[in-house]
Amino acid sequence: MLAVCIKTEQKKLRHSHLWLVFAVIPVIPAAMGAGNYMQNLGLLKSEWFSLWTQVSLFYANFFYAPLIALYCAYIWRVEHLNHNWNTLMTLPVPRRDVFLAKLFLSLECTIGLQLWLWVLYLSAGKLCGLPGMPPAQILIWLLRGSLGGLAVAALQMCLSMVIRSFAVPIALALIGSIGGLLASNGGLGLFWPYSLMLMGMNANKSENMVGNLAGFLAASLIFLLAFSVLGILYLKKKDVAAG
Repeated sequence: MLAVCIKTEQKKLRHSHLWLVFAVIPVIPAAMGAGNYMQNLGLLKSEWFSLWTQVSLFYANFFYAPLIALYCAYIWRVEHLNHNWNTLMTLPVPRRDVFLAKLFLSLECTIGLQLWLWVLYLSAGKLCGLPGMPPAQILIWLLRGSLGGLAVAALQMCLSMVIRSFAVPIALALIGSIGGLLASNGGLGLFWPYSLMLMGMNANKSENMVGNLAGFLAASLIFLLAFSVLGILYLKKKDVAAG
């Protein structure tokens, strides 16, 4: 039944232009980071590592979480419009599968954004004249940041399910990212999901921000599971008439 729900959700998005949004917007932080790198070559002398600090500075702090939030908000927007919520609640499928299907799509988006950023980062480096290939460590940071992104996706999925407004969850994601920067700088990153995303990517840092990898992985998994359970429980208790 879950596979059927996933296919249904994919059909809903088939005619949307979200792919264009997610293809174009990450170009902005990549271009900003590359421009900042080229303007500060006298200070940034670690080549690929230095370019990563600049690209991740803009992407992780201001774009990644809001893009995830945009995707989650769009997924739930259909249900919030034209009384579709009532139709959703009366479908002969477990509500657990309904939530998990939507979450699965958001996780696809989260990981896809990271892979696209890697392509943009590599392209930016070549345009800046950097030799060879980026260190494998940076790819590990990028994929590690995806784990934090999964926790954020689960949270944003819950917010977009509960909040009917399309823009509010996106704004909350931006605020959460800024709060994540403050929390990670204050040593509280493991307790704030948006910080996990920044820490995993070593946003604007050339050194490893994740001192305790086991703690980072545990925190990411706990947030992902916790928000997933909360979302499923809310959907199970949601009244048809209240949709």
